[in-house]
Amino acid sequence: MVETILTFPDTEGHQVSATLAEPVEKTERAVILCHGFLSNKNSKTNRRLTDLLVPVGFSALRFDWLGLGETEGDFADITIGLCWNQLECALDFLQAKGYHHLGVIGSSFGGLIAILAAARNPTFSAIGLKCPVPDFPETLRLELGEEGMNRWKQTDTIPNVTGGTEPVSLRFAFYEDCCRYDVFKAAACIKTPTIITHGDQDELVPLHQIHRLAQAIPGEKQVHILPGADHRFAKPDDFRKMTALLAGWMRAHVAPEKEATFEPETPEPWKPQPDFVKNNLKC
Repeated sequence: MVETILTFPDTEGHQVSATLAEPVEKTERAVILCHGFLSNKNSKTNRRLTDLLVPVGFSALRFDWLGLGETEGDFADITIGLCWNQLECALDFLQAKGYHHLGVIGSSFGGLIAILAAARNPTFSAIGLKCPVPDFPETLRLELGEEGMNRWKQTDTIPNVTGGTEPVSLRFAFYEDCCRYDVFKAAACIKTPTIITHGDQDELVPLHQIHRLAQAIPGEKQVHILPGADHRFAKPDDFRKMTALLAGWMRAHVAPEKEATFEPETPEPWKPQPDFVKNNLKC
């Protein structure tokens, strides 16, 4: 593959840092890779998906959210709306380069942004979601607890949930901004084929959020709950299965070749859970 380091602007004037990986032969198929919270474009998942997609005729664009990796701006000022805009700008960038068949894969927080973008933009041919966090306010409350939420409100800092010892500057307004978005209602507008991968031992995103999200999506979808897998899919076999599922879904739905089929290694197929109702979600 050929990798090009580049930047593109968002509508707020930040230069977004990105890497475009392309196969040697020209292609009109590309997948945008959206990393998780406090991660960056060169996450283990993004690199592995790039390695799986480019050899089968896709380009892969991975980029950093505001203030993360090498993208301009202060992470403390991050908002859902700004990240959504950066994903839309990534999409515009690829279309301007002649890519007409596009998919998006979002990890965790990146999955939340991918859902919002796909709900309002029918351009994508396929959506892949790795342990998406559709109810981020609930996830933050569960992770930080009442004491942690109060400390956040007072100090505009949160613990480094990725394992660092120093607190991370993040305005409490971010939490208030998250509360303005109903991601489940947005998911009810998605008609694009969607795959969700999640671990039943995910320590950050509750499984009930995934069930509710899956039931909200009205179009073609598959949900794969990997037994014993955590939020990072830390076990090598879990990670292999997760990335193979996401890459396979793209190959089968983004301008698929005739021989492309989706034949996953799956546990029991997901079935709707009677305790999670769509609550009349409407576009």
